[in-house]
Amino acid sequence: MGYGFKAALAATAFAATLAAPAVQAQDQAALIKPIDRELTFVFVPKVIHPWYDVVAQGAAFAVEEYAQQGIKINVVWDQPPQADVADQNARIEANIGRAPDGLAVACLDRATNVQLMNEAVKAGINVINFNSFCDEAFPFIGPKSSEQDGFDLGQYLAEQLGGKGKIAILSGSLTASDHVERITGFKKALEAYPEMEIVFEQPDDDILENAVSLTENMLQAHPDIAGIFGSNASNPIGAARAVKNAGLSGKVVIVGMDDLPEAVDFVCDGTIAALKAQRQWDMGYWAVKYMVAMNQNHTIPMFHNTGSRFLTKADCVS
Repeated sequence: MGYGFKAALAATAFAATLAAPAVQAQDQAALIKPIDRELTFVFVPKVIHPWYDVVAQGAAFAVEEYAQQGIKINVVWDQPPQADVADQNARIEANIGRAPDGLAVACLDRATNVQLMNEAVKAGINVINFNSFCDEAFPFIGPKSSEQDGFDLGQYLAEQLGGKGKIAILSGSLTASDHVERITGFKKALEAYPEMEIVFEQPDDDILENAVSLTENMLQAHPDIAGIFGSNASNPIGAARAVKNAGLSGKVVIVGMDDLPEAVDFVCDGTIAALKAQRQWDMGYWAVKYMVAMNQNHTIPMFHNTGSRFLTKADCVS
């Protein structure tokens, strides 16, 4: 084949390319799916607890916003009465069978929860993780690591005690990643204070009554206790009740998590020195927003940090 013939073929091919209809750019708005039916979202938290009532309030606010747009959402809360891994997993598994439009899980046990959450995704369910981090595979709303909260509270307690004294820890649930991480951070903070000694550490299983009785027993065993760290929303309240009943308010320094009304009251009367309060209302609000977006085929962030803030007596309004 001669050079001239090859050149002619190339010219013909090029001309054909120019004559071909132009490929249309994809209209990305067409990727978004309209919501034309009622949606059902299921929340499976770690336990029945007033802390999650605030999450539910945020979710309800988002639902009302969507109702004003003509999008109806049914939110179901399926909560274990106690922080029991087997019970929570049974609820997650049962809800996979119900095929909701969205499933929001607060992990109580990462390993087993993640297995079931992967099954939910395979079944075509939109899965969100909130409150306690599970795995990078799922969009998460909350503090990915709670270690900083524990560290901050440990540092604050050490400053209040002048770096000396015997310390007790109420450790919540031993499988809950956020509780475990807070204790890790708390202990790291205390490493800088060799004259602070942890003499008591027991799980309360996120049950208020357990926190009260554990603190009562600890006060009997360690009458010279200087400070108490509570790793969840229940145990600072339980510790404060026991300390106040023993007439030790202000003498035993208590630090802990979250801003449930009774805990805030104890801050304002001086029984609790400081709290790190999460923004769990936002967790519920954004969980609903993101599950709607997933149903519409929008992209969503894989991590939404809702953060936390310090509360002390200085924040109380007289």
